Amino acid sequence: MNSENLNHFKPFCSVLIVVGSLLAIVFFQMEERRLGYNLLKLNREHRSALEEKRDNEIKLAKITKPQLLDQVAQSRLTLKKLQSNQIIHLSGRIENSNTGKEL
Repeated sequence: MNSENLNHFKPFCSVLIVVGSLLAIVFFQMEERRLGYNLLKLNREHRSALEEKRDNEIKLAKITKPQLLDQVAQSRLTLKKLQSNQIIHLSGRIENSNTGKEL
């Protein structure tokens, strides 16, 4: 009787294995598709972040142009152009202002 029950159970097991295999294949294909969409989304975000970084670098280069900084310093901060007698040399040597010789 035991082998008779096993013979009736074999077709059910084979159908169960086939259906389970098909469901696993469908699941893995859906998972692959989902991961593909996530990868596409991340690539778009990465590309947009790189473009934003490049735009910010261009803006920074425009803002820190020496002519623009000089103009802002003179107009907003009321700084004046440097005169030659305002330069202080910090070379470590002491010069006599009257003779121009080192002491």
